[in-house]
Amino acid sequence: MKIGFIGLGIMGKPMSLNLLRAGYQLVVTDLSKAAVAELVVAGAEAVATSKAVAERAEVIITMLPNSPQVKQVILGEQGVLEGARKGSVVIDMSSIAPLVSREVAGILAGHGIDMLDAPVSGGQPKAIDGTLSVMVGGPQDVFERCFPVMKAMAGSVVRTGDIGAGNITKLANQIIVALNIAAMSEALVLAAKAGVEPERVFKAIRGGLAGSTVLDAKAPLVLDRKFNPGFRVNLHIKDLANVLETSHELGVALPLSAAVMEMMQAIKTGGQGDEDHCSLVKHYEKMAHIEVRRSQC
Repeated sequence: MKIGFIGLGIMGKPMSLNLLRAGYQLVVTDLSKAAVAELVVAGAEAVATSKAVAERAEVIITMLPNSPQVKQVILGEQGVLEGARKGSVVIDMSSIAPLVSREVAGILAGHGIDMLDAPVSGGQPKAIDGTLSVMVGGPQDVFERCFPVMKAMAGSVVRTGDIGAGNITKLANQIIVALNIAAMSEALVLAAKAGVEPERVFKAIRGGLAGSTVLDAKAPLVLDRKFNPGFRVNLHIKDLANVLETSHELGVALPLSAAVMEMMQAIKTGGQGDEDHCSLVKHYEKMAHIEVRRSQC
């Protein structure tokens, strides 16, 4: 099976490499010539447009920043729709607004093209080692047909409903991650301000009810002051914007999500938008006039 992959960024490039390692033939395109060149060295075929990708592939995967880019790449000039054949499948693994997923899927269906919305969680480290969590919306038969492709990039692939359900699930995921990082930041800043070593607090609580995957992944980065991005603040702001837009459309109040959104906006304004989202701790540190780090003793 030949797979098309459009979007070779911080997530898309390692995901593409894992497809090659799994034995799939791959045709790719991206605005970054360097990323495309790296995939070509690894064995992929490069083309100039999304249309050309769709002409050569049975399954076309998109991994793009947000809703406008997905609509342009799939529906726009020289886009996927112009090149895809009847019976092709588009798997959009971007994190976008659920209503946009439904809109795009409806247009594709009118041309005999199936679609899954399949956003991922796990950040760059899990994209590299192929253990992402994939949350999928779409028809059961299309999901089953494409499951092996998605599993080549992931540790977990779960269908949560029809088109749009994948991105609703991703929004729920991003709420929980954002609030976990905020709670961790509050707790570690409190400990540091009280003169208790944050590293010891982390070790003491990680095995109890307060323990979480987020805590295990992000607390060590904060303690070591490593804020290079696994998942950028700017991207989490984008996801929370989709969360709040969707919540307003549905009439659901999400006050904690709104509060964390404002804190992340403050971090972005302070120049840390391209840092890892665990740099949210800096918002609390600034207010408390303290820094969370490992003891030098």
